[in-house]
Amino acid sequence: MLLSQLPPTLSAWPAALCSAPHWLLTPEALLPVDEPLDAAWLVLFGKGLEAHHLDRLAALLARHGVSAGLYPPGEQAGVPLLLLGTSHFSSELVQGIKAEPWDIDLCHLPVLPSLNEPGLLVMDMDSTAIQIECIDEIARLAGVGEQVAAVTAAAMQGKLEFADSLRNRVALLAGAPVAILDEVAGNMPWMPGLRLMVDTLKGAGWKVAIASGGFTRFAGELQRALGLDAIFANELALDGDNLSGKVSGRIVDATVKAEVLQQLAAEYGISPTQTVAVGDGANDLKMMGAAGLGIAIHAKPLVRAQAAATLNHHDLEGVICLLGALACRDLRWC
Repeated sequence: MLLSQLPPTLSAWPAALCSAPHWLLTPEALLPVDEPLDAAWLVLFGKGLEAHHLDRLAALLARHGVSAGLYPPGEQAGVPLLLLGTSHFSSELVQGIKAEPWDIDLCHLPVLPSLNEPGLLVMDMDSTAIQIECIDEIARLAGVGEQVAAVTAAAMQGKLEFADSLRNRVALLAGAPVAILDEVAGNMPWMPGLRLMVDTLKGAGWKVAIASGGFTRFAGELQRALGLDAIFANELALDGDNLSGKVSGRIVDATVKAEVLQQLAAEYGISPTQTVAVGDGANDLKMMGAAGLGIAIHAKPLVRAQAAATLNHHDLEGVICLLGALACRDLRWC
């Protein structure tokens, strides 16, 4: 089947490719083969996913010497999806994919967790589970918004050591009324797809937790609303009815986040390959590196460059796309 002859929409592919159990992708055509490839994986997903994306990917694979076999198209969280098994994992292919602009999300991964087995997902909170940085919102209400937001941005880009930057920002909040926390907690905009993601994972028997450089007041709100299995975050110290400008206890930084993921995996008996970390900032990179799959969502350039998977065009429903992609292996062309 010439790539130029593929129907543009994925829903028409099964009828067009019913003559063989598996198909090998080449720059010009899909060739019938008897056995699939499964040494590593490519996942493509997006509402606009069409044949021309596969054509473009085929040329990229050829340049990097990677063979790929196409599985029947699927859908996760209402998003069209393609799974391809590859002959091997290529870090050069990863960089080639990231170097080009795409209007869909596309990931090349050595390991792909499955919803058919027990798993663990640990996510950051600010700008990951929710759409704001809570400390910036507290600071805005306390009248020191610009000073704190500038430090937050530098810390998330990896330009400042996180623990020191947090202490400096919290110090600017000294004397602010505790009631500000309730106001922020009552107006936290969730990241789109958050409840769907958590409900899907919990329904599949997964454990879901937060490891955040933010604060327990807000992580606790999410835990109660979503039934999260655990939360790890920082505790703001109080001075009567006001914030003291200090953090109580050990700060949850990049190292602690990675430790949390490993600790929970051991506690729940989860295989390392079935662990997932989701975040957006530089202080999430160690946690992502410790996980079987690290996913960056709407991330800073430094994080996009280093994360195994990136969600540039999707919110948290994209996590379901990645974790549900292996279901395509069970589909048949006819």
